Amino acid sequence: MSDERSLSYMMAFNEAVRQSMRADETIFCAGEDIGAFGGVFGTYGGLQKEFGARRVVDTPISEQAIVGLGVGSAVTGLRPIVDLMFMDFICVAMDQIVNQAAKLKYMFGGKATLPLTITTAGGAGLSAAAQHSQSLEAILCHIPGLKVVYPSNPYDMKGLMVSCIRDDNPTVMVKHKRLLGISGPVPEDLYTVPLGQANMLRPGKDVTVVAWGRMANESMVAAEILAGEGIDCEVIDPRTLQPFDTATVVESARKTNRVIVVHEAVRFGGLGAEIASQVQEEAFDFLDAPVARIGAPFSPVPFSPALEKHYVPDAKSIASGIRGVLGRKSPGR
Repeated sequence: MSDERSLSYMMAFNEAVRQSMRADETIFCAGEDIGAFGGVFGTYGGLQKEFGARRVVDTPISEQAIVGLGVGSAVTGLRPIVDLMFMDFICVAMDQIVNQAAKLKYMFGGKATLPLTITTAGGAGLSAAAQHSQSLEAILCHIPGLKVVYPSNPYDMKGLMVSCIRDDNPTVMVKHKRLLGISGPVPEDLYTVPLGQANMLRPGKDVTVVAWGRMANESMVAAEILAGEGIDCEVIDPRTLQPFDTATVVESARKTNRVIVVHEAVRFGGLGAEIASQVQEEAFDFLDAPVARIGAPFSPVPFSPALEKHYVPDAKSIASGIRGVLGRKSPGR
């Protein structure tokens, strides 16, 4: 029996923040309802009780003000963690994120540091409807100056969050709402997972599957389904979406000769297109098939649970897409 400690995705985030705040008095948190309430999903639970209202600050409902507070305090010597309750709400604060946080170090000729961490909850699966269920990471990754992380498991959640807090550049930590309750091994120590370094979740020889967040876990389930059909999938979780670890994906593509990218965001204009382009630029001669993409249809996220389930890619649809890359038919057809 393993004596590894197990922690939930949510509590791994909480522990990363708590231990970091104990170690560094310049760190503070700010956001809507993160104080006494602990945040809408409980990710900041208990922090205000331990550190007080001056370091865990309940803010007004103003995302632009929240990020502005973070930018100003970061450039003057603090390490703020500011929370935007839902990923959809980054749209309200885009001027502060895109034109201030992302550009400030460049505008000061590299002399300024901006150790700002923005945390938010992304993804569908809770019937939260079109304005509270989006996956907008591609927008953030398009902005020079931002780093974007999207963990798929509790171990990476804690390690990546600590790395975000310690980084001297603005980072965005995306937590998937449907993963908050999953559990896995998480060390008690304050450790880091390097930004910009992908993780191979499963080695394989027939096809490379690139997926992050909830889709990384769905891809692992799909890989197990396909293993029973004699298909050996290599599953890579980028963990950090910006900067993206192209080298690991290209190395895998040169081995398996086939690549499929899976993301929850709408397929059109998603990160899958960028990753596919990078693979074909660096590994074209090794590919036995075009790089494939799986994503959501070009539609707002439905509120209806039945429609939402159909809208979001899952292990079954991922397995079908992988068979297509390999030129295989689904069983029973």
